[in-house]
Order: sequence, then structure tokens, then C-alpha cells
Amino acid sequence: MLLCYIYSNYISHNCFLLEPQNLLILGSTGSIGTQTLEIVKQHPNRFRVYGLTAHKNWKLLARQINIYKPKFAILTDGVSVNNLRELINHNETQLLEDNDSLTRIVEHEAVDVVVNSLVGFSGFLPTYFALKAGKKVALANKESLVVGGELLSEYNNENGKPQNLLPIDSEHSAILQCLAGESEKSIEKLIITASGGPFRSWDIRDMEYITVDDALDHPNWDMGSKITIDSATMMNKGLEIIEAHWLFNIPLERIEAVVHPQSIIHSMVTFTDGSTKAQMGLPDMMIPIQYALSWPDRWDLNVPRQDWAKLQQLTFESVDYSRFPCMRLAIETLKEGGHAPAILNAANEVAVNRFLNHEITYIQIAKIIEKSLENITSRETLSISSLENIDSETRNFAKNITFKSLQT
Repeated sequence: MLLCYIYSNYISHNCFLLEPQNLLILGSTGSIGTQTLEIVKQHPNRFRVYGLTAHKNWKLLARQINIYKPKFAILTDGVSVNNLRELINHNETQLLEDNDSLTRIVEHEAVDVVVNSLVGFSGFLPTYFALKAGKKVALANKESLVVGGELLSEYNNENGKPQNLLPIDSEHSAILQCLAGESEKSIEKLIITASGGPFRSWDIRDMEYITVDDALDHPNWDMGSKITIDSATMMNKGLEIIEAHWLFNIPLERIEAVVHPQSIIHSMVTFTDGSTKAQMGLPDMMIPIQYALSWPDRWDLNVPRQDWAKLQQLTFESVDYSRFPCMRLAIETLKEGGHAPAILNAANEVAVNRFLNHEITYIQIAKIIEKSLENITSRETLSISSLENIDSETRNFAKNITFKSLQT
């Protein structure tokens, strides 16, 4: 007993002597970024905030800089840097002002872990260069894998499990947890759950009249506007299927999506012996964020727990592709491969933005994506430059599609 006591105290004491990991948070003022900093507060001996980045929210970034005193901070829009500088109450943080700084800072030798919570295609290059530099990447930017999964997989997958690229998406975190202790050859199917969003039970005839406020009213999750619209169109499930394919090296025919309105089961894995594992819990992004940081270990986390005695039901439905064509389009691009997923992603980003700006209707989001896929092609070999070219061409096309052309 005495030896056990001495050993346990030795381990406990020396855990706190370990050097904290240097953490870089891309998109620190967004939902994922702020929750990551909450986790840092709960585990102050595990991390040192080395860098923070934001696009426009200079006031919140200033507060974060004053609290955590990172070595670097970046405001990518460049317009409000002087305002940011005036609010910083110390001189321990170097301010960088341009987008190119993102790719430089993720490669910095002192950075250990990169949390990428950037929105859209802008997150791809930081993910690529961080992985290439051997950094651990906790990824909330699913577009990185959608547009460039083939390029990123070279630096990530081993025996069917991610290595340096750990998912923050609740669905992929759930799959990763279900795969703990399992071999790749035992996996029969990945089952990704979807809440169904706010329009799960709407009649297809009524979907023509969906407003921006309707689409932003998600029943279970509190997220940024872009991903909330993706949830409403179920594009997010299509993107997550593409993401799962590259993360876990599983072919499309062995990945399935089902609607689970309660959002308690975050995803499942069925194995070759017929058994299925499910990862369950309240819809709280703190859990998958921390698991991406702690993997393969688990740490204590102060979040609400599910009261299983009060849970009334867990239900499942199939996906109705006629009401959610965005998901069908995403699956088709994975089948096609090459640049098609990048075209899908760029067109979707533009279409969602146009919808949020009241330029198009909800049902025209899918129509813009479909027209873009029909009209944009590339014969270039898949590379960073070819992805940048196709992304730019698609955005230009999608921005200029007229209301009249969407009626045909």
C-alpha cells in the first residue's frame, strides 16, 4: 500500500512538472475558439496559449490577448489593427496583420498544437502546412478535408485511425472514440447521425418560403451562422461523410447517415461481428474539443451530464434526399473525386452567404451548387495551386449566377 501511495503521488506530482504544450488557436473569437480557451482554463498546467487569431472581432481578441498574453496574435482583416493595438495593456504579444502570417505561424517550431476553427476554404492551407510541419492539429474546419482530403491524408492516416489530425466535429470525435482499441479490418460501417435541423418535418412545398431566421433557429446546437445554415440544408452531413472518408480511410459505401433528432448519439460504428458502438452525451462541443486535445487520453471536464433516467426516447429516421438535395450533391462529388468536392465547397460558401444576405432563397442554395458543378471543371493535377484556382473560379461563377438563371 505504501509503495502504491508513493508511486501515485510521484506520478501526480510529476504530471504537473511536465512542460505545458504551446497552443495556437486559429479563430479564437468564434464559438470553437472561445470554448477551447474555457478548456485551457480548466487545465492550466497542460497548455500555454502561444498564438491567437481572429478575422474582425478585434475587441474580443484584445480581451483574450490581455488575459493569455500569447507570443503572437493575428487580425486578418487588417482594418482594425490600430484599434486592437490600443486596447492591449502589455507588450508581450507581437501583432501580425496579413493572411500569409497564418501559414508561417502554424509552422513555427515552438507551436505544439494547432486548433483550426477557421470557416471555409481559408482553413485548408493552415491545416496542410501544420500537418506538413509535424504539428498536432485539432480540426473544426471540415472544409480542409472536403477540398483537400487527398493531399492531407498523406500526413495523417495510419491503420484506419487519424494520427496528427484529430477531429473536433462531434460526429467524427464520436467515431474516433468508438474505434478506440479496434482494428481497421473489424470496421463494417460508420454511421453518422444528423439532428435533421429545423426543417426535418417540413413539407417540401413549404420549404420555398423558408426565411433566414427560420434557418438559423437550430433545435439542438448553438453554432456560427454558416454551419447553422449547412445544418439546415443538411450540407453539413454531406461534408461530414467526405470528411469521414478521408479521416478514417473508409470507402463511401461503408459510411451511412441517419437522422437522430435528439442529438444524444453523436455517431456509431458497426463491426464485422454485428455489434455496434455508439458515443453518447448531451450536445456540448466542449467534449469533442477536449478529446481532440487529450487524445488518446481522457481528462476531467466540468460540463453537464445526461440524466439517463429522464431520457424518454432515442429515435432514428432515414434521410430524405428529395428535401435535402445539398447532401445528395456532396455525396456525388465524393464519388466523382478530383476537384469536384472543392467546387461543391466554394459554391456552397457563396450560396450560403448570398442567402444570409437575402439575395437568394433557401431552395436556391442547392441550385447554385448544382449549376456550379455542371459548369466548372479542371484538368489540372490535384495540388494546392489547382485547388486555389478552382476555388477562385467557382466563387466568381457562383457570385454571378442570376436569379433568372436559377429559375430555369
